[in-house]
Amino acid sequence: MDILIIDDEESIRTATRLAVESEGHYVETAENSKTAMMRVREENWDLIFLDVRLGEEDGLELLAKILKKRPDQLVVIFTAYSSVEIAIKATQEGAFDYLEKPFTPDRVRGILLKARKALADGNEIRTLRNTVTELKTQVESSGPPTRFSSEDPMMQGALDTLFRAAKTPASILLLGESGTGKSVIAKTIHENSDIAQKPFVTVSCPSLSKQLLESELFGHVRGAFTGAVKDQWGKVHAADGGTLFLDEIGELPMEIQPKLLRLLQEREYERVGENKTRAANVRIIAATNRNLKASIEKGEFREDLYYRINVISVELPPLRARTGDLLAFADDYLTHFSKQIGRNIKGFSPAAREFVSSYPWPGNLRELRNAIERATILARDEYIEPQDLPNRAAGAIGTPGAEENKIVPGADLTIQELEEEHIRRVLERIKSQQQAAKILGIDKATLYRKRKRYDIA
Repeated sequence: MDILIIDDEESIRTATRLAVESEGHYVETAENSKTAMMRVREENWDLIFLDVRLGEEDGLELLAKILKKRPDQLVVIFTAYSSVEIAIKATQEGAFDYLEKPFTPDRVRGILLKARKALADGNEIRTLRNTVTELKTQVESSGPPTRFSSEDPMMQGALDTLFRAAKTPASILLLGESGTGKSVIAKTIHENSDIAQKPFVTVSCPSLSKQLLESELFGHVRGAFTGAVKDQWGKVHAADGGTLFLDEIGELPMEIQPKLLRLLQEREYERVGENKTRAANVRIIAATNRNLKASIEKGEFREDLYYRINVISVELPPLRARTGDLLAFADDYLTHFSKQIGRNIKGFSPAAREFVSSYPWPGNLRELRNAIERATILARDEYIEPQDLPNRAAGAIGTPGAEENKIVPGADLTIQELEEEHIRRVLERIKSQQQAAKILGIDKATLYRKRKRYDIA
């Protein structure tokens, strides 16, 4: 459990911290109400120990503030033997239990066991609440339906392997170009696993600098680096008991790879700036559009880490190789977006269907989805026509007037359209993300974000 101890006496804070940490729990302390409320607002605590007297401050007033902020919070009141009646009053006002000073380690252990049981019982109710909330969110902001059937033999084999592996704790590596649905499939694997009720947490490996990515993964303590103004838990802690999805793991810096390997092998990690070893049990699903074997040969990826994440490896074919599925996806997207925006779009004209099935869709499902959403909004008639599709898709296969919309400096284009085309062309020519970023004059994290924004594979 994560436990906060609030007491103005350093000796009590230290004694309680040692007793609690000896049982394997994480502990922070606060000596006054101001610091305590700051930590209550910033973090979720499983249990709080609170002294009735905080110097000149009234612990019962602080109890009321804590319970107002977090009504379900478990709070144990510290009290002297002569003040038991105050502790009883505190329990009547919402405290979970009380602990008389001086206390014994056995009494502390008893309260910790009682708290864990209460949390376990409460988790069932919270799980139901969270499920209802999640379902409401899905209904309100649901995307197009996910299709898990395929006419393509390679995709059929991939799906069969993934769904058979879903209920095992094995690490899974998803390979394939950007936009092929790796993130959606990772979430679906989790939902079909035995830990579906546990957290599913995503980390985008290229999106942050090395220092910030390490902190996002493992957390940090206050003062660990410039800007670390408070203790922070990381994604590993958030995913404990559930699934940690590492998107684009091929971009993970070499300096962090040994720490991830340790997490996989030993189920242990340390926060940045802290020497205390912590335990975490997470199932790893990783995804990449890079050739990891080539990265190993170049010294950019650890071979031992590769074999750890590669227990079950599946390659997702690009959309251009799934010609039998392409129009089915397009129809699904059209049905969804027509309903979402309240338009009665009946389908694609024969010419538009030819465009959709002939274009190679380098951005895969992500590009197709965006193109159909745009066409649904801009369509003038009840059928999607070629001119409703993005210029890039239509122009690639000879749409009349495509030359007029050719992307060149000085044409009738936005800065964003010009930037997108320039990035695409550089990436078509330069396969190294590091080198491409250098040519473009941006860092890898910025390049990654722009690729996501423009659906560039």
